[in-house]
Amino acid sequence: MKTPKRLVPLVEEGLIDEVVGQLMSGKEATVYVVRCGEAIRCAKVYKEANQRSFRKNASYQEGRKVKNSRQARAMEKGSRYGRKMQEEVWQSAEVDALYRLSAAGVRVPQPHLCFEGVLLMDLVVDTEGHAAPRLNDVELSESLALEFHAMLINQVVRMLCAGIIHGDLSEYNILVGEGGPVIIDLPQAIDAASNSNAAEMFERDVINLRTYFSAFAPTLKDTQFGKEIWAHFESGLLTPELALTGHVVLDERLADVDAVLLQVEMAIKENEIRRMCE
Repeated sequence: MKTPKRLVPLVEEGLIDEVVGQLMSGKEATVYVVRCGEAIRCAKVYKEANQRSFRKNASYQEGRKVKNSRQARAMEKGSRYGRKMQEEVWQSAEVDALYRLSAAGVRVPQPHLCFEGVLLMDLVVDTEGHAAPRLNDVELSESLALEFHAMLINQVVRMLCAGIIHGDLSEYNILVGEGGPVIIDLPQAIDAASNSNAAEMFERDVINLRTYFSAFAPTLKDTQFGKEIWAHFESGLLTPELALTGHVVLDERLADVDAVLLQVEMAIKENEIRRMCE
C-alpha cells in the first residue's frame, strides 16, 4: 500500500521497511501493520487533538509531570505551544506506561520507540500468527469467560502494583493473543498515587470487566473485585500473588459522631492557639 504521510519519516529513517496495511482506526489513532527487517510490528499513528473523539481528558492529565514550569504554564493557558506540549504528554503517557507495565509482567504490547507522533511496538498475534482479535469479537464459553476474567483481574492488580491505572478498560481495548488477553490503548493511563480520581477510575475499569464477562458467566455478577483490590492497595498489602475472593466485608459499626466532633473541635482550638503565638 501507499505509505501514509505520517509514516514517511520512519521509512526515510530506516525504522520501517514496508507498510503492509492498515489494521484498524479508532478514536485515538490509526494502527498499521509494518515490517521492520524480518519482524512484523504495528505502528500506532496518533490522531490530532481536534480529530479525537476522546474528549474528557482533563481528569486523566491530573498528576502528569512536564519537563519544566514554562511548559506547565503554557499548557494551563492553552497556547499553541501549550497544546503541542499537551499532545506530547498525552502520547508519552502511553509509551511510559507500556515500558513500566511490560517490566512489571503485565501482558501489554512491547514498545520499541515513539517518533514524530508514531508509536512502534510489537504486533499482538493469535495462536495462528494472525493479528489478534479484540475481546468483543471472540465467542466465549462460561469457562473461558471465567478464565479470561481471572487473568485480567490479575493484570489490573499487577498494573496497580506498578502504580498505573488504565482508566478506560473495556472489551474494546483488550486483544485475545496467544496465551490469553493482552491490554492495549494506554494514552489515558493515570498514576494511581497522584490522581485524585484514581479510585473511581480503577473501580470503573474493574466493573467494566465484570459487566462484560458476567454476560457469559453469571456467577461474576455479584463480585466486588474493585473494592477488594483497592482496599488492599490503600493498606499497602496488595501484591500480584494475593489471593482474591471478589467479596468485601462491610464495616457496619456505627461511627462515633461525638468522638469525631470532639477531635474537630480540638483541632480548631489548637490552630487558634498556634495563630495567637505566631
